Amino acid sequence: MAENRLNRELETREKTARKRNWTRPDTLPTPTPEPGYEFHWVRVSTRGEADPMNVSLKLREGWEPVKAADHPEIYVAGIENERFKDNVLIGGLLLCKAPTELVEDRNGYFEEQATAQIRSVDNSFMRENDPRMPLFNERKTSVTFGKGS
Repeated sequence: MAENRLNRELETREKTARKRNWTRPDTLPTPTPEPGYEFHWVRVSTRGEADPMNVSLKLREGWEPVKAADHPEIYVAGIENERFKDNVLIGGLLLCKAPTELVEDRNGYFEEQATAQIRSVDNSFMRENDPRMPLFNERKTSVTFGKGS
């Protein structure tokens, strides 16, 4: 009776595991997170045309290019730009990082700018208010699904 059994060493998890489905790879891979840093892809070129203004602006904002040696999990097939040959560059986009505090300050700055613009538009809009036909400055949205009531 024991002769009909399979040896346990022949049974492995790989043989009984479910077949993995193919998935399309990400165009821009996500780097391994580093504590205290945020990552951002910066445009270096578009359709083969270099964009030095954008790169220099981002570098002045505080973004620093990421070295390819620091993130070996990101496969870079070839060198697209001689200037950034030691960095991660995919499809005209350069991987950069900046300290989290700097990114939060930057986002706060742009949020203040947007809020000031909205306030300015609201003030200009309400200046045209007439008591005979009042304007409403209501910023409320709602999302409904189906037929509603």
